[in-house]
Amino acid sequence: MKKNQAKIFLTLLLFSFCFSALAQLTDLARLEYSFIPKGKSEDQYTRLRALLNFPIKTKEDTYLIFGGEYNRIILNLEDNYPFDTEPLSTLNVIDFNIGYTFMWNEHWRVGAKITPRIASTLNEKITSEDLFLNGGVYAIKDRRDADIKRPYRLILGLTYNTTTGMPFPLPFVNYFRQVNENWSLSLGVPKSNATYYFNDKHSLEAFVGLDGYFAHLQRPTSVLGRQVDNISLSIAVAGLGYDYNFTDHLVLYTYAGCTFMMNNVLRDKDRNDVYTLDKTNTFYLRTGLKFKI
Repeated sequence: MKKNQAKIFLTLLLFSFCFSALAQLTDLARLEYSFIPKGKSEDQYTRLRALLNFPIKTKEDTYLIFGGEYNRIILNLEDNYPFDTEPLSTLNVIDFNIGYTFMWNEHWRVGAKITPRIASTLNEKITSEDLFLNGGVYAIKDRRDADIKRPYRLILGLTYNTTTGMPFPLPFVNYFRQVNENWSLSLGVPKSNATYYFNDKHSLEAFVGLDGYFAHLQRPTSVLGRQVDNISLSIAVAGLGYDYNFTDHLVLYTYAGCTFMMNNVLRDKDRNDVYTLDKTNTFYLRTGLKFKI
């Protein structure tokens, strides 16, 4: 049962990674801070994120995109644990992105992306166990700027991620609809929301979403007689978000809410649960600044 639960979590986390990768096709730069305290504890989780993409126009409506993303995850584990927490206090997730997108026809844009990833504590030299491969292909029908009553965007895709341990691609779907001048809806995984636009600069949204990570521990830890090789965090969160548009391209955003599923787990080499660091629902904060196309 635990192994099945791990696979379900990793599949959901895959969708989170894939949606993030798709968003990166339009984000040229991003700086972000995330914070999750542990309920009734001094423990806390902090993530610092930086992203930079450089698009190269090869011809009309066709772009080759090179970029990278760095996540530094800091685990402040102050509670008493039956093992040494120092080797897993800092995690690093580094992505190298290569993307390509072009207009297939008048309404459909096609995009593809491959992302080699390093996800590790980086205490030692990098090995094959620290390396992962993400990627996907997407078809995007974007009618948000069209002169129609209810503009929309539909994204269909196939995604692949070695983090899940599943040797086959999985489908991806996301749907956005502009209901009227003030309201829009977005349905998908890892995030669905309803957004209210006060004007061109201010918007408020109610959201439900997923977040998390998966990383390899270069210095395996023994916990209760079992070896730990990996660590993962999965959360489901609901809350409110606020966007302030300085310009059409520069956006300040803040999302705050409460988790309704929390699972921070140490895993063995087969990704089975070994020790749960945290499963208490708590406060969630994510804020940052992005420059988008």
